[in-house]
Amino acid sequence: MRDLRESIEKLRRTGDLLEIEDRFSSELEVSIFTDEIQKKGGPALFFKDVDGTGIPVLTNAFGNRKRLELLIGKSIDEISSYFSGLMEQIFTKQTITSGLSLYRDLKNFFPSERNSGPVKEIEGDLTLSDIPILKSWPGDGGKFITLPVVITKDPENGKYNAGVYRMQVYDEETTGMHWQRQKTGYMHMLKAKKLGKKLDVAVVIGVHPSIIFSAIAPLPEGINELGFAGLLLNEQVDVVKGETVDLYYPSNAEFVLEGYVDPDEWRDEGPFGDHTGYYTPVEKYPVFHVKKIFHRRNPIYHATVVGRFWSEDSVIADGIQKIFLQFIKFQNQEIIDLYLPEEGVFNNICIVSIDKKYPGQARKVAMSILSSGQLMFTKYVIVVDEDIDIRDRKEVLWAVATRTDPSRDIEIIKLSVADSLDHASIYNNTGGKMIIDATKKMPEEGFNRVWPKRIEKNLKNIVVSMLNKYGFE
Repeated sequence: MRDLRESIEKLRRTGDLLEIEDRFSSELEVSIFTDEIQKKGGPALFFKDVDGTGIPVLTNAFGNRKRLELLIGKSIDEISSYFSGLMEQIFTKQTITSGLSLYRDLKNFFPSERNSGPVKEIEGDLTLSDIPILKSWPGDGGKFITLPVVITKDPENGKYNAGVYRMQVYDEETTGMHWQRQKTGYMHMLKAKKLGKKLDVAVVIGVHPSIIFSAIAPLPEGINELGFAGLLLNEQVDVVKGETVDLYYPSNAEFVLEGYVDPDEWRDEGPFGDHTGYYTPVEKYPVFHVKKIFHRRNPIYHATVVGRFWSEDSVIADGIQKIFLQFIKFQNQEIIDLYLPEEGVFNNICIVSIDKKYPGQARKVAMSILSSGQLMFTKYVIVVDEDIDIRDRKEVLWAVATRTDPSRDIEIIKLSVADSLDHASIYNNTGGKMIIDATKKMPEEGFNRVWPKRIEKNLKNIVVSMLNKYGFE
């Protein structure tokens, strides 16, 4: 089973890893340096001496799309095409050949249980204070684990979930658990509370990038993220049983924190400088208790630094939206393309183009998007026709300016679901939505004039040759 160390070797071989011998502090220095390198489009960073702990820190591993694809082992376009084809195999009639192909693919979906693994090489010699966990921004409430893969199991049906949630370090044995109320981990905690139990939790740090990518991805409810990672890797994810928790987790992670969350114990969490570009305010969140820490020999701590775009999370989010467009298009055949721009922090603004066939279709698609998984957090949905390049902001603004009448084409939805990180919403976790129908209107939509033709041009050969001759290629 491939791991984080293999990924670091890949970066070394390609010359896309800067190895830093100088001592850095985990208090702001690593994160501020990383943020500067991220914004300059620089390499992944491997800090060999952080606080004198002897534990190196890897940051900016996913700093651009090329590096993300290198570490996952496939291009984003390849992954998108693969899952599009996989869905066609699952939901259409099978031939014997395609059925065998589907079986070979899906067997990698089920993790392979092992008796032991590298993550258990060393037991119980570290506390949280011994690990170079980063404080990212001056106004942060403390140090935060920023790339943990948090593994829980539904107490009722046994289905697993793996998600990435920030964890504020309170002391050597406790952290916050930033479970927003719409997240699966939070739902598992509520079920444990109903049963009068504490919830077992395993937190792995330093895993193969495919596992991180899968844990961040907005998979449909009930799909095992470790299984999804197996599909990306073309091999099963090796897992090992916990010692103090009734959970399986990746066997070759760098660290695992075994522990629990008590549904009745909450504590102030934050502030934290988040991807919105603002500090999220202090709020009550569940508390995670560490029972035991295992780690590999000479472990590596993997972290990310989030903040105002553009950073690693922007690269990951851009890749995820391209892949999961296939799932969305499978549910909404009329969708041509969908785009979540960075300036909308990949949550707040969704631009979608459709092949419009009937009146009211733009609103129908917009409402479907607002009901789809993590897209429920979208605040603004802009629907345009298929002739608009939704990744060209000039085209989109032109469509909004020339194909809408505000009195007819804007729909306001009050008191819907809002992201916990949206400090601008009217209430915490509750806010409004806006749908902008920037498609060309039909008579049934209140437009009773002739819709004008768009100005287009075809370059003649003589024009192309003259443009080239005069240096305007």
